[in-house]
Amino acid sequence: MKQLAIIGPTASGKSDLAIKIAQKIDAYILSIDSLSIYKEIDIVSAKPSKEELSLIKHFGINELSPNEYFSVEILIKIYQDVVKRCRQDQKNLVIVGGTSFYLKSLLDGLSQLPDISEEITYKVQKKLKNLQESYECLSKIDPDYMKNIAQNDRYRIEKALLIYEASKISPSEWFKQNPPKPVIKDLEVFNIDVEREVLRERINKRTSKMAEMGLIDEVAYLEQKYTRSPNAMAAIGIVEVLDYLDGKIEKDEMIQLIAIHTAQLAKRQQTFNRTQFENITSAKLEDLEEIILNHNFLFQNS
Repeated sequence: MKQLAIIGPTASGKSDLAIKIAQKIDAYILSIDSLSIYKEIDIVSAKPSKEELSLIKHFGINELSPNEYFSVEILIKIYQDVVKRCRQDQKNLVIVGGTSFYLKSLLDGLSQLPDISEEITYKVQKKLKNLQESYECLSKIDPDYMKNIAQNDRYRIEKALLIYEASKISPSEWFKQNPPKPVIKDLEVFNIDVEREVLRERINKRTSKMAEMGLIDEVAYLEQKYTRSPNAMAAIGIVEVLDYLDGKIEKDEMIQLIAIHTAQLAKRQQTFNRTQFENITSAKLEDLEEIILNHNFLFQNS
């Protein structure tokens, strides 16, 4: 099995390119996108259509309900399952998505956690009934680690408490003693290089199309079914629609704000992609397909 990754800012054409490449190299596709992972969040996430999904077997899409928590650990488990499936079916793998932080996590790996007994789990669950008290306690034990965790982030507070209770050392010290191990050791990464003005125009068109496709109805449905509390409901495209539904902004302003906030996200993604990966090949979308297929993968013999 051979694998490669295609990254790039939102609306840069990653999904289409991934499907083209996967068809030519007999590959499955693993999506690494923080919204496409969720069922029912279809328009907001701009996930591939049913027709596109039927062309190539996709993983990492429609895996969780919007009220379920998604983390790097879950992504790593999905990746490991996909690799097994690719080997079983004699397929290659194309990893694609805009959430490049997840790709970096696969390359860098995660630290192993201490052994956690049922007794410790019960003890931590009892403490978590007072989330604020748990947060303050951990902040005294490990202020550097906790300063990057929000006071209402139950998942990460629970993880920090489990580490502390199981190891009897601070999370910072635990991670120092147990450095992460890469999940993927060798991976060719290809980045779509797109000019900011071109990208902004594509984002504007896509946002208008999303509105025409029923964006408002989708968000209203999601709010009714899942409330506003899940993390996914704080995504760009959802927050602005909720403000519109609350009567805070007009529809035109809603569309404009989604486009502005998406463009700001794309800028951050471009900076991350440019600075966080080694051995990365960047090229314009129209050139990247040929570059990938001519690269030294020897896919012809796969």
